[in-house]
Amino acid sequence: MRTFGNIIWFCFGGGITALLWFIGGIFAAITIIGLPLSRAAFEMAKMSAFPFGKEAVHVRELDGKGLTATTAATGTIGLIANLIWLCTFGWVLFISHVIAGIIACIFVITIPFGIQSFKLAGLALWPVGRRVVTVEMARVAREHNARIKLSKTHAVPVSN
Repeated sequence: MRTFGNIIWFCFGGGITALLWFIGGIFAAITIIGLPLSRAAFEMAKMSAFPFGKEAVHVRELDGKGLTATTAATGTIGLIANLIWLCTFGWVLFISHVIAGIIACIFVITIPFGIQSFKLAGLALWPVGRRVVTVEMARVAREHNARIKLSKTHAVPVSN
């Protein structure tokens, strides 16, 4: 079902959207300041082309360093890049994806496409620091992080 949904999505606009995101990412990569935005644009291109079976997760969930680790993408640079993104492109993309999602949800058969539009809307608001991975990889990363968090909170003291 994922493959069929991705083919339909790609043919009816996903390919063009992904190409535009890719071109935008290349233009952002020309400047050093735009590098975090270019990475976010490339991630949006992956998600825009084939959204079925993919999920955008925070980089802290994937790096294995724990949920409290701070990197450039999640720290001050990421915050500034996301604020620039939100003020320039993010809000327009968010509104357009929400409108597309509402329109797609009018018909029962196109509800899965509306759900993908809502997923892209959420990613359009705050994309820096997010990575597009398969749903299975996101589940494994979350389970791993939950086990780490559980082992830290329920540490059993070693007796002599």
